[in-house]
Amino acid sequence: MKREIIITSDGSTTIHMPEWDEQYHSKHGAIQEAYHVFIKNGLETHKKKNLSILEIGFGTGLNCFITLLEAAKNNLKIDYTGVEAYPIQEDEILQLNYVSELEARNFSHKFEEMHLFDWNNKQKVHEDFYLTKRQQYIKDIDDIEKFDLIYFDAFGARVQPELWTEEIFQKMFDSLKEDGVLVTYSAKGSVRRAMIAVGFKVSRLPGPPGKREMLHAIKITK
Repeated sequence: MKREIIITSDGSTTIHMPEWDEQYHSKHGAIQEAYHVFIKNGLETHKKKNLSILEIGFGTGLNCFITLLEAAKNNLKIDYTGVEAYPIQEDEILQLNYVSELEARNFSHKFEEMHLFDWNNKQKVHEDFYLTKRQQYIKDIDDIEKFDLIYFDAFGARVQPELWTEEIFQKMFDSLKEDGVLVTYSAKGSVRRAMIAVGFKVSRLPGPPGKREMLHAIKITK
C-alpha cells in the first residue's frame, strides 16, 4: 500500500495512506495527539514510578519517543513493549521530524536506535528505559497480567474494524495487571461497548485537537 509523509497541523509529520485516507497520527497534530491521549491521560494518570507499557501500533515510534522523554525528565523506570505487524522503512524514518519539533536533539540518536534495534529482543534505550519491539499481529497477543498501561493506537475502526472487537479487547484486558489502564484516541460507541463487555470500567474524556472525545479504560476485577 502506498504511503507518504505529510505535515500535520502542529508542524509534526506523520505517514498518510491515500488508499485508506488514513494516517498513523491525527492530521490535526501528531505530537499534540500523542501528548494528550497517551501522556496526559495515560502515563501521567499512574502514580507508579516503575511502569510496564504495551503499545498497540508502534508505527513511527512517536509515542515511544515521547514516553522516553517524559521518563528521562521525571525519573521513571519504563519497560516498553511495542507491537507492530508492518514496520516502517528506513527512508520513512529519516523523514520524520519529531526530534526537531520536540526540541530533543540530545536524544536524536535514541530515536534512531529505537527503530534500528532488532525485533523481538529487549534493548536498553536510556538508563531506566527498556524497549522490546515485537513484530506481531494484534490477534496473536497472549500476555497475561504483564502491563500497567496500554497505548491502544491501532488504525481506526473505519479501515480495520477487526482490531476494535470484544475479542481484541479481551486480550488487552487479560494482558493488564489489576488497576491497569488502557487509553485510546477512539471514542466510537461500538468500541466503548466492546470494552465494557469484557470487563473494563470505561470513561469518556475530552479528546485531542480534531476529536471531541477519547476513551480511558481501567481493569478492576476485585
